[in-house]
Amino acid sequence: MAPNPQCAALAAAKDKKGLSYGQIAQAIGKSEQHVIDICTGASTPTTAEFNALAQTLGITTAPPHDAAHTTK
Repeated sequence: MAPNPQCAALAAAKDKKGLSYGQIAQAIGKSEQHVIDICTGASTPTTAEFNALAQTLGITTAPPHDAAHTTK
């Protein structure tokens, strides 16, 4: 079973859309493992990756300015 996202908004959006990490990865053109690493905080996304995730998951609000939401 894949781990839950570190960010509550990301977890809620993923659940609401009913998308797997694999489906998200396909939508943004990255590997499933890379998406899991970003979502769980094991890897820091680029701004483009962060924006692609938000768009894919329908997140329209700005992220908080904290360590969990930084980009490269």
